[in-house]
Amino acid sequence: MLRNLSLILLASTAVGACTLAPKYERPAPPIAQTWSTPTAEPTGQVTAADLDWRQVLVDARLQGVVDLALKQNRDLRVAVLNIERARAQYGVQRSALFPTINGVLSEQRSRTPPSTSQTGQALDVEAYSATIGFTAYELDLFGRVRSLNASALQSFFAEQENARAVRVSLIAETANAWLTLAADQDRLALAKDTLATREESLALIQRQVDGGVGSLLDLRNAQTLTETARSDVATYTAQVAQDRNALVLLAGGEIPADLLPRGVSGGDLASANILADLPAGVPSDVLVRRPDVLAAEHQLEGANANIGAARAAFLPRIALTGSTGAASGDLDGLFKNGTGAWSFTPSISLPIFAGGANVANLNSAKASRDIAVATYEKTVQTAFREVSDALSVRQTVTNRVNAQERLVAAAADTQRLTRQRREAGLDNALTLLDAQRTLYSAQQGLITARLDRAANLVTLYKTLGGGAPAR
Repeated sequence: MLRNLSLILLASTAVGACTLAPKYERPAPPIAQTWSTPTAEPTGQVTAADLDWRQVLVDARLQGVVDLALKQNRDLRVAVLNIERARAQYGVQRSALFPTINGVLSEQRSRTPPSTSQTGQALDVEAYSATIGFTAYELDLFGRVRSLNASALQSFFAEQENARAVRVSLIAETANAWLTLAADQDRLALAKDTLATREESLALIQRQVDGGVGSLLDLRNAQTLTETARSDVATYTAQVAQDRNALVLLAGGEIPADLLPRGVSGGDLASANILADLPAGVPSDVLVRRPDVLAAEHQLEGANANIGAARAAFLPRIALTGSTGAASGDLDGLFKNGTGAWSFTPSISLPIFAGGANVANLNSAKASRDIAVATYEKTVQTAFREVSDALSVRQTVTNRVNAQERLVAAAADTQRLTRQRREAGLDNALTLLDAQRTLYSAQQGLITARLDRAANLVTLYKTLGGGAPAR
């Protein structure tokens, strides 16, 4: 019987089940074939999605911080563990394709009193059995189990893409946090230098007022500018501390000092080595490789497979139960000749009336598929907008930085000339203070423009997929 049982199992697992799920076809991306930018983007064979993050974030210190984040960040660790959980859940679902075989060793003892015994005497019974078999194994003739297995597999693939999306986002967030820290350190250094200069000017005007040759209005204006710079120093001091805390959180631990931005003297923000030439490629080719788009597509494929399982619920279901082993009334004779026992119980169930539950489940599965289609299309459209926005900024931010640099140069020269005229007695102190205010504002604007340029390149790399695999 053991040989026959093995043959039954092999035959049952070899049954080829064609699923009833609809044939999957990827929806056409509901987007234009060119990016929505002020000027057309050039096309090429290589796109930013083909580049590894080290090819984009070239600065060695920035690379070191990103490395720490990829090794230690807890959000990324949770995303990786979610993959392991999804893999395990897929394994549980896949196991339903095969019969579960168990070995059972049992003992049964009973006593029948004389009053209920047919012989009028007390009856003591002992029974022992040892069996190996399977229970209610479903022959997947119509692909119900295989459809559920396919859905679980797509959920696993979606978790993989979600983890990759977290990884790409972490790289971008870490880079932007590092750049923001560099910018705020520049702002703090600028505020300190400006405060020192304004304190000198305030002291000079104070002496002139004390000597009776200065204007009280000039003194009040100088005090206003000085206290404004002092307030900025306090603000940026706190901001730099907060930026470091944010960077430590992203990195998942303390960051060595040699990996942090050096500040204005090092020119980190002005010379941030981030690849500027990031070709965008064709939207329909690039966007379908983004991890969030791929995750949405896997969810759509899983929803499509669930329709097959819902359809199979209308059809007969065949289940097999079988076992073989030995049974004896004496434990010592359990495995002796003549104690062999076996059972084989096939069953078939045909749904006749379920109160509309099967129809409702099928309608629900179809609605879930339609929702997944709409979600996929919205994800593609959102990705298209994010890339177009980043490309539009890239096309103009360099001009903005160049204009801001010229503004700083002009404001600095204006301050120099105004100081010379003030010393020559041709201008009053108010004109010089106004020139100082203009220069300070222009310098702050230049720091902001440089940060926007660097952050835009990082964001563009992220929105284009960040090293997405070819499809």
